[in-house]
Amino acid sequence: MRRTIRQLAAVKPARFLEAGTPTGLTGLLTHASPRSSLLYIYNSTLSKLSKFPESSLYRQSAEAVTNHRLNIVKAVVPEGHKEFNEYLKGFASEHPELFTKSADALAAEGIEYKGHKIGDESFLVATVGEEYNEIETEWDGEEVKTELEGTRTAEERKWQNNMGDKRRVSGQSAIKLKPEPPLTSDQIEEIENKIGAGLIEEVIQVAEGELRLADIMLQSKVWEDLEEKPAEGQWTYFGRNP
Repeated sequence: MRRTIRQLAAVKPARFLEAGTPTGLTGLLTHASPRSSLLYIYNSTLSKLSKFPESSLYRQSAEAVTNHRLNIVKAVVPEGHKEFNEYLKGFASEHPELFTKSADALAAEGIEYKGHKIGDESFLVATVGEEYNEIETEWDGEEVKTELEGTRTAEERKWQNNMGDKRRVSGQSAIKLKPEPPLTSDQIEEIENKIGAGLIEEVIQVAEGELRLADIMLQSKVWEDLEEKPAEGQWTYFGRNP
């Protein structure tokens, strides 16, 4: 999709894709850190799947697909990755509090990242948040009605003064982060072709869905017997009996 758009625009393909630019699919923007995001998501999925019984067919099939795609992503390494990996290990050791679930986001070149840790590995994943529009977004608790003319009552003025407190503000750490080396457009295309599931941003969305599914199935313990046993013949489909 990206390549087609560039050809139609007669623009020479850039070596690096700019984060936040359109991909050609409505509502889907270019991801800032696709490699590290996929590595984190796939490792998280494998961690969830490891808690399923080894006899689980779902675990066996999901692990096979996830490991296959994980190896594809691992094999494509950006320039300067080794040096950045050493830097990230030192950074995570120096600031372990920034690699917890409740930690604030980290900023690097105008992009927010969230630190994650699985075992001994540290990951930086670009956060994708919804842009806040104070014109189109209604305040929580605000009634939409025709504004009256004239001065406001003391109670109304007090409520208006507190409106700003409801604005969402994302926490961001004051500690600055060295940006992760980006993949070239050719490297991203290589991953997309080997996985064969669309743009890398689409692959990330699918991986996130698979992680949520594994988590739900793990919490539900789907491998256990049903609490209520089915009646005999309940799941027997129509057929020609001998």
